Amino acid sequence: MKTFEIIPFDETYATHFYDLNIEWLKTFFYVEPFDEEVLSQPKTYIIDKGGHIFFAKKEDLILGTVALMPTSNPLVFELTKMAVLPNQRGQHIGQHLMQHCIDFAKVHQFKALMLYSARKLENAIYIYRKYGFKELPVEPNSPYKRSDIKMELRL
Repeated sequence: MKTFEIIPFDETYATHFYDLNIEWLKTFFYVEPFDEEVLSQPKTYIIDKGGHIFFAKKEDLILGTVALMPTSNPLVFELTKMAVLPNQRGQHIGQHLMQHCIDFAKVHQFKALMLYSARKLENAIYIYRKYGFKELPVEPNSPYKRSDIKMELRL
């Protein structure tokens, strides 16, 4: 049972977007310069370019976040920057955020959602497949050094 709401981006929560993602990256990988740039200026790099950021919120607490970043194809968005508070992981918050993005993409008639991940995140890859994402070749100029898998969900 979902005990939180999913809300759109508001500048008030920009620091939560940064903090949640930086914590996740430091726990599982490392922070790349591209991450630091995007996370520290989400309005500039995501919202102002036609992207979207959502937050899982319970009362006054931000539990998690996710972004849909535009790509060179105006009908394909990158599902990215998904992070959940460490003490809230394992409660399907990330899955609710992902389902929200899929529903949002369908309503707005996107053609596809794509994502970059790492095979070592076995649980995440399992969930992406469960939701219908299919593997694509990772291009040589991938924006993330840590990614070794690219996936897409055709809508």
